[in-house]
Amino acid sequence: MRLISDIGAGDVLVVVRLDRLARSVSHLLQVIEDLTDQGAHFRSLRDPIDTSTPQGMFSLQVLGAVAQLERALISERTKAGIIAARSKGRLPGNPGIRERRPEALAKMTAVQKAAYGRRLQSTMNQWLPTVRRMRPDHNWDDIARVLKQRGLDWTPERLRRAVKWLVTEHLAEPTLLKRASPQPPEDRLMTLVAGISQSNPDLSLRDIAGQLERLHERTPRGSAKWSASSVKNLLDRARRLGLVPEPPAS
Repeated sequence: MRLISDIGAGDVLVVVRLDRLARSVSHLLQVIEDLTDQGAHFRSLRDPIDTSTPQGMFSLQVLGAVAQLERALISERTKAGIIAARSKGRLPGNPGIRERRPEALAKMTAVQKAAYGRRLQSTMNQWLPTVRRMRPDHNWDDIARVLKQRGLDWTPERLRRAVKWLVTEHLAEPTLLKRASPQPPEDRLMTLVAGISQSNPDLSLRDIAGQLERLHERTPRGSAKWSASSVKNLLDRARRLGLVPEPPAS
């Protein structure tokens, strides 16, 4: 959902009624979970749902229980249907998929692609800014490793494929897919440190040094142990080249 990707921390998504936003209780809970992950809140004007208040969160928990019951009932009906079908000699599932009919396979592929796109758009604010700061100066391996340090589990190939989808849908810039140019080792370290700093400006020099050690990056002199001064030297170079903004004057 593109709307969710445009909402930031502290924002509140307001709807007139719940059915204007979600198709089902489980879908609504997924949307609210996505908002919560982004630090945003949800409010419905005609329903007692406001995730910024204790009462609203209680109502949300009641909805969660309803969704769990809904899933259990669907599961029971599905199992009963499968047993009934087998007793009559029929196989469960979509016969078009089972028989590999082209129109059924095409429809299934379209549904899968749509679901993939929704997942990307709901999470892109968590990782796309880092990609934009580091591409095309860094290869996909470097970016995936930086994201992993932030708790985002990406492989280089999955990340490249996700960015390619966003570019195809005009949600990201084509320059992100340009081939990364080979860099001298120290220039690569400088842009890597700049990317880590930009992805989380609150990190201290010691924090960045710790991340570089966990990434198994060696210092310009070949040491496995990073000092705050080594990080500062690279950040100062990055600032002189305009890769990192100057810190605010104290």
